[in-house]
Amino acid sequence: MKSLVFFLLGILSFSSYGQRVIIIGLDGLSVEGYKTAKHPNLDELMDNGILSLTTRSVMPSVTLPNWTSHLTGSGPEQHGVVNNEWKIDTHTLPAIEVDNDGYYPSIFKVLKEQLPNVKTGYYYNWGNLINPINKEYLDDVSFLDEDRYIENYTKAVKFLKENRNNPTFVFLYSVHTDHAGHEHEWMSSEYILSIEEADIQIGRVINQLKEEDLFDDSHFILITDHGGLGSGHGGVSESEMLVPWGVSGPGIKKGEVLKMPNSNVNTSLLVSEIFNCRDNIPESWVGKLPTEVFIK
Repeated sequence: MKSLVFFLLGILSFSSYGQRVIIIGLDGLSVEGYKTAKHPNLDELMDNGILSLTTRSVMPSVTLPNWTSHLTGSGPEQHGVVNNEWKIDTHTLPAIEVDNDGYYPSIFKVLKEQLPNVKTGYYYNWGNLINPINKEYLDDVSFLDEDRYIENYTKAVKFLKENRNNPTFVFLYSVHTDHAGHEHEWMSSEYILSIEEADIQIGRVINQLKEEDLFDDSHFILITDHGGLGSGHGGVSESEMLVPWGVSGPGIKKGEVLKMPNSNVNTSLLVSEIFNCRDNIPESWVGKLPTEVFIK
């Protein structure tokens, strides 16, 4: 009986704003890069949503601490991921809270515990990225090497189509933009091209979802981990610490700029709110819901 009640609550809860959330994660996407590159498909999403160009990364401004912060509503001080080498059995700073398998609680855990019928997908092309995430809460996982990512975009659309009748959360990530910055420098023509190439693939995802009538009740969240300066990052300059962050979808303000202070630690709170999963948020999470994004 109790499981039936939770199931029915899950059906009711996700209907407040929409049926699916798709995170578009482009590693190393700087504010300067976002402003310079041509990305009509991201523009379509953000013109129908709300965008921040003053969101702050957590410190250090490197990859794994920041993506973990996006997906756990917390900073390195809480989740303990302080560098790119973190592994479940090899790390310096213990997390202040862990699940039964030793992982800091992620948004995937929160959704799975509150929406029994939710489906979760995790698509990535940098091997270490998944290390802090407990795979127990993931239904579909796909890793590609050598900066390949287009196949993952295709897999994500297939996953969304197969689960059209379920609340669905997809994390769709690519590292090729970051690697372009390291190899050719941030703001080089090669780096800008990497953003524009990703936008073409994002457009294909958008068009496929429209063809399947899966677009209008979907939320898209654009996030990144850090910017860059020269051929690197990790410092505290604005070029490294300020990043684009945006959301579009049902119930979200359209064509506006986010004015309230924002941080990468807030992303999971936004996802929780969209799915109406407000109960049992881990006490250790420190992120805040960016309430300004919602139509009142």
